[in-house]
Amino acid sequence: MKLALFPLLLAFSAGAPLFREVTTEAGITWRHFNGQSADRFLVESTTGGVAFLDYDNDGLPDLLFVNGGETPAGRSQKPVRHALYRNLGQGRFVDAGAKAGIERGKSYGMGAAAADYDNDGHTDIYITGYPAGILYHNNGNGTFTDVTARAGVANQGEWGASAAWFDYDNDGRLDLFVANYAEFSFSDRRHCEFDGKPAYCAQTAYRGRPSRLYHNNGDGAFQDVSAASGIAALPGRALGVAAIDYDGDGRQDLFVARDASPNLLLRNRGDGAFENLALEAEVAYNPDGVARAGMGVDAGDVDGDGKPDFVVTNFDSEYHALYLNRGRLPFREATVASHLARYTRPYVGWGVRLLDFDNDGDLDLFLVNGHLHEMISQSNRTVSYREPPLLLANDGEGHFSRVDAGPVFQKGYLGRGMAAGDFDNDGAVDIAFVSLNEAPVLLRNEAASGQRWLGVRLRGTVSNRDAIGARLDLKTSGRTLTRWITGGGSFLASHDHRVVFGLGRDGVPGELEIHWPSGCVQRVNGLAPGRYHDITEPTQRRTP
Repeated sequence: MKLALFPLLLAFSAGAPLFREVTTEAGITWRHFNGQSADRFLVESTTGGVAFLDYDNDGLPDLLFVNGGETPAGRSQKPVRHALYRNLGQGRFVDAGAKAGIERGKSYGMGAAAADYDNDGHTDIYITGYPAGILYHNNGNGTFTDVTARAGVANQGEWGASAAWFDYDNDGRLDLFVANYAEFSFSDRRHCEFDGKPAYCAQTAYRGRPSRLYHNNGDGAFQDVSAASGIAALPGRALGVAAIDYDGDGRQDLFVARDASPNLLLRNRGDGAFENLALEAEVAYNPDGVARAGMGVDAGDVDGDGKPDFVVTNFDSEYHALYLNRGRLPFREATVASHLARYTRPYVGWGVRLLDFDNDGDLDLFLVNGHLHEMISQSNRTVSYREPPLLLANDGEGHFSRVDAGPVFQKGYLGRGMAAGDFDNDGAVDIAFVSLNEAPVLLRNEAASGQRWLGVRLRGTVSNRDAIGARLDLKTSGRTLTRWITGGGSFLASHDHRVVFGLGRDGVPGELEIHWPSGCVQRVNGLAPGRYHDITEPTQRRTP
């Protein structure tokens, strides 16, 4: 791949990379397989999930990689398997998927959502795919059991993409949202060509499907409440989802990124139903009234005002979009003003994460990209099939600049799912992403050396055990840093649920105020920097 194909890529200067690839030295040998064939089933182009999770509760984040699968004419020479890599410490992993019982997928795999849905202290796994999803219950002894049928969350007959665990009714139990993409069948071969060669048909050739919402009953079973919640009435090609309380009313809302279908901003009404305010918020379409090809989505405080903003990855020439939350509708689209338009125009974006890579207190952007069409450069010389990841630094006011972060950022990938997590517990958030039909990429963050940080792991008692939905406000050195533990986020991915606050060179942490999903407000002082702190929710609800 010639660097000329990346016109906006800055030259890599000599010196240590900010993110260093450690895939091989970590012992990760798994490779992705998508069953690509001359049939060009569209599902082949969108697969590849990843999750950071501590499934064995040893304090070291492990890694799950979700494989695609075989297609009628796209067969594999060896069994197609998922991989669960147990973190051994010292930067090494070992594949424990076979022992854990999740190695072989029963569906064509897409993404993953990891969380403790039954509050038993062990992280469970939901894997999306076609024609069904799979729920694996963590047995607490290094193994998992497929409980899909008993739980009632198969999402049968659907092409499930991203998923999010979140507690929409604040009953202390995690519910499950599955973003469904389109009507699809391997028996429905659609023939499209480019320059006489097989090509993927446009997404608009596939009719969008409604997503699904499953309510956690607390007895191991879930109830499909898609119709009652209003979600079933909103069909479209959904790919990404992030759950967060965007309006500060104490209820978890949903942003759903959709492909050539209008995005959804689903406000939680508090009565079991959601209302779509995407039009009023001006996030459904681009400024010209056209639905972008939304893939991934993430939420966080980009401009430091304490309110969650949204970033959405899109197709090339559409720009990855930034929506700033002003505390009222509509949101302000800052795609151009933030410089996202400048840096993302040539790329097809998938995984996205707002993270403070250099621990200076500001949320930066990590994005993975990759095109769908091998021959794209023949029709558009400014666009490549294989594309580099992007690291964009935030100036603290929502303006981004491209960072020259190392050799990986000069290479082209077919990036899809991307997750963030601190696998070596050094307070610098690391990255893992999947590239179609290749080995995944594990990047160790070496950009935060010399910076101070504070890590927090929450444990719910009245709230769900993972504290998904919590808001954390940390006072430090004349400013307040606001972070959330979100459900979902990125694309086909699940992140480390711990929160890292970057404190800069000499920042001093002050009072930490935690707004638990239950409504409890807890204030904690005296937290020492440079380590993770376990904080448990008080068992009694109380307000400020």
